[in-house]
Amino acid sequence: MVVEKCLDTYVLIEIYLGNEKFLSYLNTDFVITDLTLAEFFGVLLRDYSEEEANLWFDKLEKNSVSVNKEILKEAIKFRQKHKKTGISFFDAVGYVFALKKGYKFVTGDKEFEKLDNVDFKKK
Repeated sequence: MVVEKCLDTYVLIEIYLGNEKFLSYLNTDFVITDLTLAEFFGVLLRDYSEEEANLWFDKLEKNSVSVNKEILKEAIKFRQKHKKTGISFFDAVGYVFALKKGYKFVTGDKEFEKLDNVDFKKK
């Protein structure tokens, strides 16, 4: 498996909703961080049902990877540096992880539109 993309929660939600612009990512080798998986689980649990949340958790778990403490530290520093943009901790972790691993960070969050190493997708 040659991974080139790290997806964020925005993208996972669009996939869940069946947005054609995002469905092709399911046919690629991608990763998500464990924190992104947890955030996505929480969104589905809150907005839909525990059954849906569990279904998608199980489906995406194979693409989920742990992040080490150095990534977490770097993500906190990144978030602090960009605090006026409102970047979430989850997104900061995903972005820093992608940078460190050489993956494109795929998101539709406007805070990332002009940043390096981002594959920005709008709905």
